[in-house]
Amino acid sequence: MLMSEGFSRVVEGERINLRPLRIEDVTDAYCRWMNDPVTNQFLESRFFQHSRESLKEYVRSKSGDTSYAFFAVILKDGGRHIGNIKLGPIDSVHRLGDIGILMGEKDCWGKGYATEAIRLIVRYAFNVLDLHKVTAGCYAPNEGAIKAFMRAGFSKEGVRKEHCYYNGSFVDDVLLGLVRPVGNNHR
Repeated sequence: MLMSEGFSRVVEGERINLRPLRIEDVTDAYCRWMNDPVTNQFLESRFFQHSRESLKEYVRSKSGDTSYAFFAVILKDGGRHIGNIKLGPIDSVHRLGDIGILMGEKDCWGKGYATEAIRLIVRYAFNVLDLHKVTAGCYAPNEGAIKAFMRAGFSKEGVRKEHCYYNGSFVDDVLLGLVRPVGNNHR
């Protein structure tokens, strides 16, 4: 299968679905997430002010890029867009992909939606895109994200000491990874 063929799929979960992010998803709420200093405190995008137009341009740029799969996290009950998750860049030679996640709606924090979204994108990476490994990096103070990845089966693979500037000081970057389970390698 061509990588881009898999990018149009909806990935169904128990309480959420992942579906390709669309221009229509760039709402005032999405813009609020990206400019909120609490919501985006661990994102590299926090260093920039975002407008609806700049976010639409970003979504457009990723929609045609076959090295990324960019999804909206949608509650099954009511269809509310509560965050985004991306897989990319995807390295098709080494069959690797890096995961980034943003849970934008604060009332959805701490309810396991991030862990479910991570599990869904991992399933997608292994079963649809035939990747061998997925990775993620988190600032050490982002304990919620680290726990979500660990609950989704990731292991800590390393730490880059004082690698990121956060809240007035340098903090460690925790490297996480998950290799496709043995017996699930069909290539």
